[in-house]
Amino acid sequence: MMNQSIWALLISFAVCAVLCRLMIPVLHRMKFGQNVRSDGPESHLKKQGTPTMGGIMIVLGIIAGTLPFLKSAPLTVPVLLFTAAFGFIGFLDDYLKIRKKQSEGLTVKQKFALQLVATAILAFWLYSRGEEARGMLVPFTGGLDTGFVLNLGILFVPAVFFVVLGTDNGTNFTDGLDGLCSSVTVVTALFFGAAAIRFGIPCAPAAGAVIGALLAFLLYNVYPAKVFMGDTGALALGGFISSSALIMRMPLFIPIVGFIYMIEVISVMIQVGYFKKTHGKRFFRMAPIHHHFEKGGWSETRVVAVFTIVTVILSLAAWLGLG
Repeated sequence: MMNQSIWALLISFAVCAVLCRLMIPVLHRMKFGQNVRSDGPESHLKKQGTPTMGGIMIVLGIIAGTLPFLKSAPLTVPVLLFTAAFGFIGFLDDYLKIRKKQSEGLTVKQKFALQLVATAILAFWLYSRGEEARGMLVPFTGGLDTGFVLNLGILFVPAVFFVVLGTDNGTNFTDGLDGLCSSVTVVTALFFGAAAIRFGIPCAPAAGAVIGALLAFLLYNVYPAKVFMGDTGALALGGFISSSALIMRMPLFIPIVGFIYMIEVISVMIQVGYFKKTHGKRFFRMAPIHHHFEKGGWSETRVVAVFTIVTVILSLAAWLGLG
């Protein structure tokens, strides 16, 4: 499975790199540019018009990297389908943003409804696979074969919705600085890919493909970015992380390896709640939290580096938690 994952990485890297080289000029000509939030950091206003929807290249790279291994690694199939489904939701959102020439595409209700439908299908499939598939390994109790596996019974279904929607919102909020979501997710995907290989779970090629596609995308997405992934990429990556973790019975590891996703969501919740309670005061300088550090004088590259390092350290800790 290690060799399959490496091949998936190399294939997806090559495909995504070529697609980026070819499609970025096309996105420029089609004026598929980013509409920057008017209430965001002033330094981001110069990004107005930078091509977005780069997630298309990421998703196509992931598909190309996983296709040769769908038969030999069967659990790659549901991961790929769920990743593509959430990528499609993000594509609709990005397309409408560009068409309307504003920073909002799908309405909150529309996006939420589509995410609920996709998540319901995954929850039904997971639940139908039996009691063992519904287990959740508790970190630092051992591996899948020796550790304590929590079984929630019928509560597993709402837990799936919580994991998926929370993770997906986290990746979406993390996609706010050049290279941030890509860098953090490379490390997170590496953890789940390595865990899949370690425990013989046949979905590791999907992680390899995600890593390869993101490494290629980073060639064009590091500061100053020539292209943004948009919701097409951010939602697809959230779909990958959440579905992989659930299929591997390791969703309780997401708060550790995906700590950055979690703190991004929590920072927004705190900011909104505090703003309403104090009638206009802010807890952070700006939310999500990466903007808080920007407002404090950190450069984009420093925020990306620090958040990525935090993810590396926490992923190593989580690896120790596998026994």
